Formats: sequence, structure tokens, C-alpha cells
Amino acid sequence: MTKKARTLATELDGFISPFRIDGGHKFHLKSHKTKVKGGLDKEEGEAIIEQNRKRLADFQEKLYAQDRWSVLVLLQGMDASGKDSAIKSIFEGVNPQGCEVTSFKQPTSKELDHDFMWRSAIALPERGRIGIFNRSYYEECLVTRVHPEVLKAEKLPPRLVTKNIWRERFEDISAFERYLSRNGTVILKFFLNISKEEQRERFLDRLEQPAKNWKFSMGDVNERAKWHRYQAVYQDIVRHTSTPYAPWHVVPADHKWFARVVIGSTIVAALESLDLHFPRVDPAALDEFKAVRKALETEGKGGKKS
Repeated sequence: MTKKARTLATELDGFISPFRIDGGHKFHLKSHKTKVKGGLDKEEGEAIIEQNRKRLADFQEKLYAQDRWSVLVLLQGMDASGKDSAIKSIFEGVNPQGCEVTSFKQPTSKELDHDFMWRSAIALPERGRIGIFNRSYYEECLVTRVHPEVLKAEKLPPRLVTKNIWRERFEDISAFERYLSRNGTVILKFFLNISKEEQRERFLDRLEQPAKNWKFSMGDVNERAKWHRYQAVYQDIVRHTSTPYAPWHVVPADHKWFARVVIGSTIVAALESLDLHFPRVDPAALDEFKAVRKALETEGKGGKKS
């Protein structure tokens, strides 16, 4: 790793390490504060966000050209935690040819006729690309657990729906993520950790601004009533599926700008660690380039004479 890379990693580490959970310690969600700002003010944060946008655009071009690694970014969080706006802000300026967002909504009848990982597996990013999952296969250990009726719709044989089903799904997900990491997919998982009070303010904002009315539904309020249940399940998910090859990042999300600092810094640092570079041209191709250059220059001279 070059000196420049070490300096960049050191620069960003303070916005990554405090929020990274890799399974090495007991995890308690309540110990992770939602209003953290990392010692920054908003202006400083916005400057880092802009720097990370430029870095990300540069790394993404090399990732695409090198065509060896792929990156999977997973965003989970309660309603109004800022997933959509984070994607829009962090990936602004990134070439859309090498980046794709997939939003997982209520499963279709076709999806329900497959295993719970199927629709995520077919949406995985190709080599050289960044795939962003707005919600993900973790919904199958979240919503299905808070709403048992959803699990019933998945058509599993009854004898497979036991008290161990959630532990089994955690095991399956971790095995799937280990498999992906062994095949060149870098997995970056983010839980946008918002407080109930901040969610309330954002809901009110959606109601007061006509341009945001479309984002709101009574379903959001109904889910808010299950807040503590969702928090308990998220804690269980992070505890059981945090690994060195697919760590969770529990992102303080009450300040949207700081959440973007953390997410952008994590993605940039991960890309930087891959030692990405544009493919090197072999000697035979260089000789061909010389011949092409000569032909074009000769053509240009011929054009001037006419």
C-alpha cells in the first residue's frame, strides 16, 4: 500500500472504526448514540462528503475498468432514516454505467415461489460494478419476524417453520456473504440508527411539505407503533450477522449529513484498500498503438494538403 493510501485510510478511520461491528464484541444497540457528529460541524461534514464524492467517482472508474472486484452496499433502517437521500447524495457524480440501485419492496408472487434469498441473488452486482441494496435480504429476518403473517405468505413447508428459523436464516445469510466475499464481492452493510424522536420530526416534515407528502402513509405510523420490537430485532440481526468479511456499520443517523460522512468514508476506504488501477497495456498493444498513431498522423497531413 502506498504512502498516499495509508494517509487516506488514517484520515477516514475516525469516521469508520467507531461504528464498525465485526462480531468481535457483544453488541448492544442502546449503547450506540444516534446524535453523534464525530466532532464535526455541518460545514466540515459537507466538505468531507464532497471530497468523498470525488474519490468515489475516481475509484469507481478504476473498479469498472479493472473488472475484478464488485462492491455490494446494503442500507437498512427504520422509515425516514435517510436511506434514499444518502444514496442520492453519496453517489452523486458516479458513472451510472457502473452502479445500480435495487429497492426491495413487498415480494411478488413469483418471488414468493423462490427461496428468501433468490431475488437478492439475481440482483447482485457484476464484477467491476457497485450494487446498492435499499433494504435487502435482511428484511426476511426483520419484517417477517415482526409480522408473522408475512412469513406465512412465503409458502414454506410447515415443518420447516420452527423456533430455530431465525438462527437458521442468520446462518444461511452469513454463509452466503462468506461465499460472496470469497468470490470477489466486498460487502458493506449499514444500519442507519435513527432515534424515535427524530423519526417523528421527519414524519411531520413530510406532512407539512407538499413535495414530500407522497412519501407518507398511515402504514408508517402503524410500523412506528412497533418501534421497540424493530429495535430488538435489529439488535439481534447485527449480533448474529456481523463478521470480519461482512461487518455491520451502525451509523448515527439523526444528522443526515454525518450519516453520509460515515457511509461515504467507509465505501471510499474499502475501495482504496483494493489497490485499484486501470489495466496495463501489454507491449504488443503498445506497438499497435504506435502504428495507429502513425496512420492517423499521416491521414492528418494528407488532409492538410488537400
